[in-house]
Amino acid sequence: MEVIPAHLEYWMRAYYFDTELDLSSSGVAPFSFGELRQLFNITPDDLDRIEMHDSRTLGDPELREAIGNRWANGNAARVMATNGSSEANYLVMHSLLEPGDEVVVLDPSYQQLFSIAETIGCKLKRWQLRFENSFRPDMSEARDLIGPQTRMIVANFPHNPTGASLTPAEMNELIELAAGAGAYLVWDAAFAEITYDDIVLPDPAERYDRSITLGTLSKAYGLPGLRVGWCLAAPDVLERLIRLRDYTTLHLSPLVEYVATRAIENGDLLLKPRLAQARHNLQLLLPWVDNHSEFVSMVRPQGGVCVFMRLHNVDDVEDFCRELAHEHSVLLVPGTSFGYANHVRLGFGCTTAELTEGLSRLSAHFHAYGSSKHRSAVAV
Repeated sequence: MEVIPAHLEYWMRAYYFDTELDLSSSGVAPFSFGELRQLFNITPDDLDRIEMHDSRTLGDPELREAIGNRWANGNAARVMATNGSSEANYLVMHSLLEPGDEVVVLDPSYQQLFSIAETIGCKLKRWQLRFENSFRPDMSEARDLIGPQTRMIVANFPHNPTGASLTPAEMNELIELAAGAGAYLVWDAAFAEITYDDIVLPDPAERYDRSITLGTLSKAYGLPGLRVGWCLAAPDVLERLIRLRDYTTLHLSPLVEYVATRAIENGDLLLKPRLAQARHNLQLLLPWVDNHSEFVSMVRPQGGVCVFMRLHNVDDVEDFCRELAHEHSVLLVPGTSFGYANHVRLGFGCTTAELTEGLSRLSAHFHAYGSSKHRSAVAV
């Protein structure tokens, strides 16, 4: 089985650690461990009591209870703690899909949410989110795509990279379509709590028992380095995931589980300031885009902390982003990482100071890049 290259990860490996300003990421600004210790009153004695033994396959009971209380209506039996939501997604797809299965996926989308199924040999049916329609999900298109042969539907709303979302009524219709097909509904809820219209979509498991919800502390909670995620699913589905995990990661670290438990138990202390920062940063980004309309256009996001901007008069988006990294030390993700040649993913979840400086450098790059292309055209 040949694994399809993860284009976004290749790009981040090349530039993430060698640029000063990150305007690429889809998560909020990270917290330091010192900040966590202060917020949660973690003492040296608390850390000294942690024994570096093996942990449980589904996760430490206290961690599962914390996840269940915050996101699964108190039902810890539906919780599996994972090494980021990426592990959860990998386990779900390899445990529930077979070659030839029909899988409905969003397009564009974070590559892991469809390439694993593609590597398995599944037939992908793409639900398009179009810039011309403000990336609004077209439910009539979903009705055409989802049918008796559909094995799985994969959705992430608010959406990465566009920031689009569903209305509660549209979410209900999607659940009904999944139920009518008897399909698994894999619901990536990484950005569920970062919204700009105060509508937080509920866990679809409240209405549909074949739903599987993926979550993470990486995006909205500013803890990407902790590598903690979860899968919310029926116990029989979790049992299938265990069979594969026994051959891969086995479990999480007790140290990581302790910090994650404290973070989730005190989740609002992390979420609220980062949500406020995201809302403030968005209000800075919107007029910047308006002032640079000759170079870029954008759909206002409904949630998350990234946008999928369309570039004007840029022939090679990867060349544009490479020059931005090399000459201005600013990181953007080219739209080619999502299969779109004339877009970039811009993240605004960083600090306001970083966003302001990053946009200033991006503005300078737009003008310099446009001038150099104009000179090249005149020379020809």
